[in-house]
Amino acid sequence: MTKTIEFIFDFVSPNGYLVWWPLKAIAARKGATITITPTLLGGMHKLTGNAPPFIRDAEVKGKNAYAQLEMQRFIARHGLTKFRMNPAFPFRSLELLRSLLAAIDLGCGEQCADAFLRAVWEDGLDPSDTAAVEAVIAAAGLPAAALAEGAQSASVRERLAANTQNAADRGAFGIPTFFVEGEMFFGKERLAQVEDMLG
Repeated sequence: MTKTIEFIFDFVSPNGYLVWWPLKAIAARKGATITITPTLLGGMHKLTGNAPPFIRDAEVKGKNAYAQLEMQRFIARHGLTKFRMNPAFPFRSLELLRSLLAAIDLGCGEQCADAFLRAVWEDGLDPSDTAAVEAVIAAAGLPAAALAEGAQSASVRERLAANTQNAADRGAFGIPTFFVEGEMFFGKERLAQVEDMLG
């Protein structure tokens, strides 16, 4: 039986980008599938009392500097040399997440995630630039009209809110979070544990 990795995900998290490609490699090695669960990180922070590390740890001497060091080590280890910090960070990701949910419904969720992640974290896409977002969708060969319609639907809006609440209810407090057979793993540093869990 094929095992599933559920990925609690938001485009606004740089770690969501960094972990995506190694996670896909793990899934391929293990014959597993990835289920993306679009979740509003800001909403999850409000529900759990969490905050972005650069804010939460700002007064802890050396901690954010060390986090940057660990990020650079991760980037080097996995060859993620195209990564660039987005100039608009922290940006509003709501519309991208709704588009992703619509894409999942249309059977092209992974293609949509790939396109937006590259655009945001490699090419510096500003998600508030509607024309630029539409250009990414067109370049990726995604069904633009169907995505736009789906992203504005009540069901997509409701599901994004429900995903966010459900993730917090299950113990998630940040991104990236993974669930494998009911076990939760948080952080890109847990990828080896996720792989072990897949057997």
